[in-house]
Amino acid sequence: MKNGELIGEMIAWEEGSPKRINHFLKVYGLAKAIASREQLSSTTMNIVETAAILHDIGIKPCLEKYSSCQGPQQEEEGEKACRALMERCGYTDKEFVDRICWLVAHHHSYDNVQDIDLQILIEADFLVNLDEKQADEAAIEQVRDDHFKTATGKKFLQQLLLSKK
Repeated sequence: MKNGELIGEMIAWEEGSPKRINHFLKVYGLAKAIASREQLSSTTMNIVETAAILHDIGIKPCLEKYSSCQGPQQEEEGEKACRALMERCGYTDKEFVDRICWLVAHHHSYDNVQDIDLQILIEADFLVNLDEKQADEAAIEQVRDDHFKTATGKKFLQQLLLSKK
């Protein structure tokens, strides 16, 4: 399945929630840009892009089940929903599906991030979340210092959130 088709599936999944649709689209765009500028292999690029599209798939089942969507709940419910959607969409590469589901299940786990695909997903999600929440400069700088590792992610954070015109 191509990313355009998967985006269509996620728009259908999130039907009626333009805020969540716009969120995952922004994370997807930033993750793709960061991954491209960090010169990842085409396989890793595909993993990053697919995970970015699906990263918040757990919000909807969390809201239905718990009436909230805290990070750990979202990761747990997200992994299940991600696997089900990918199987329904015809993804057959078990290793690929497992990796996407693992990333969805860990995109709010910030301790000891070792893998570039997870790092980029976290950075892209932070870029969008900090903007959407209109975080203040001190909070943005703290997130940068604590969680950003890629040169591109740091540059985008500076350009998007810290440069005042």
